[in-house]
Amino acid sequence: MFRRDVQQIKDILLRNLRDQGLETPLMQKRLVESWPEVAGELIASYTLNTYIINQTFFVHLSSPALRADLSLRRQHYVQLLNAQAGGQIITDIRFC
Repeated sequence: MFRRDVQQIKDILLRNLRDQGLETPLMQKRLVESWPEVAGELIASYTLNTYIINQTFFVHLSSPALRADLSLRRQHYVQLLNAQAGGQIITDIRFC
């Protein structure tokens, strides 16, 4: 009798992505796309652009007052976004 090494397809795909260096960019893309869900519809309507550079999440806003308000709650949004991604993807968030 022989044993089969049964693995879930999810584990195989994640291992291949990690080996090719594509796991982090994929998770960053998911994180950027989840901004409207994390921030809410009102804040998302004032958002012009979002991107990640060197583990810093940049959010460009059209309202200076909202930018100042959100800057006071930076750590809260870092925790929410990392929880949404399921890991430590970003270390800081900047509202521009």
